[in-house]
Amino acid sequence: MDAKISVLPGDGIGQEVTTEAVRVLNAIQEKYGHRFEYEYALIGGCAIDQMGTALPPKTLDLCKLSDAILFGAAGGPSWDDVPSEERPERAVAAIRKELDLFVNLRPIRGRQALAPVLPVKADLIGEGLDFIVIRELAGGIYYGEPRGFVKEADGERGFNTMSYTTREVDRVVRASFELARKRSKKLTSVTKENMLESSRLWREVAAKVSLDFPDVEIEHILIDACAYFIIQNPSQFDVIVTGNIFGDILSDEAGALVGSLGMCPSASYGHTNQGLYEPIHGTAPDIAGNGIANPIAAILSAALLLRHTFNLNNEAAEVENAVDRAIDKGFRTVDIRQQGLKTVGTVEMTDAIVAEIQQDS
Repeated sequence: MDAKISVLPGDGIGQEVTTEAVRVLNAIQEKYGHRFEYEYALIGGCAIDQMGTALPPKTLDLCKLSDAILFGAAGGPSWDDVPSEERPERAVAAIRKELDLFVNLRPIRGRQALAPVLPVKADLIGEGLDFIVIRELAGGIYYGEPRGFVKEADGERGFNTMSYTTREVDRVVRASFELARKRSKKLTSVTKENMLESSRLWREVAAKVSLDFPDVEIEHILIDACAYFIIQNPSQFDVIVTGNIFGDILSDEAGALVGSLGMCPSASYGHTNQGLYEPIHGTAPDIAGNGIANPIAAILSAALLLRHTFNLNNEAAEVENAVDRAIDKGFRTVDIRQQGLKTVGTVEMTDAIVAEIQQDS
């Protein structure tokens, strides 16, 4: 199989972990005979420094022509004074909007081997924890208008608009039902309907869509209750679907269940197989350049790329199993370090994962 992948390392540790994800993809193409063509482009703060804009037109054009996009992270304190509309972080949001990538899939998988380092009770993980947060990605408060700042008598007022249309809710909820149908046939829809009109619309649309999926159980829950139960009883969830800002927060919270945001991948897609794949952690400027960042989230994002864009399910499973075996053998980066086990750097962790892929090849 021949494929074109846009690689956008971005800023901070994004540059480090994306390099390692590409190494893993190379190990897969060598083992299975695929041919991945990579094209690199600037995005984020480094693009501002070199091109004057966080999302150069060349980068966006490249993304539109690629089969898949592998992204690292964008932003950092060096660009804190950049106007809000031009901030590095908004570049990836613009790509999502331009490509209409309205589904953001964030798998939350707790591994029993990491139970000793988790900030939650080990019995919450048991033999393993596995649920998915689906975050609506192209609407909601991050894109709503009007937005901005206005001067008032007593200072300034900042404002944003949270809104959803029937179409925006319908399509992401429908995609979530399709995924739930392939799993345990249970979907949890998360809103704040007791306070927000946009959430009331969300629930109405979700209830209507559920009529087309009579084999899937739907549960409606408020965002505050869901945030509580993700820590108190996470095993009750299988597929969660929610709005943009709620999904952003819930999936980061759920990172506690897997040990670190450095373990959390994501996939963003729409009506086609084209997708954008990225770890959900940020640029981590405090550790950037030290060679200690956890590459696993980026590597698992590459596994999602193989599965969702190219339908290479065996190859994706090979990557995921290689990660599991490396963890089971005691390899740990600093964010998941454990007394008595070997703490390794970014490259060494990838070395261990690649070695697992290459065995018996």
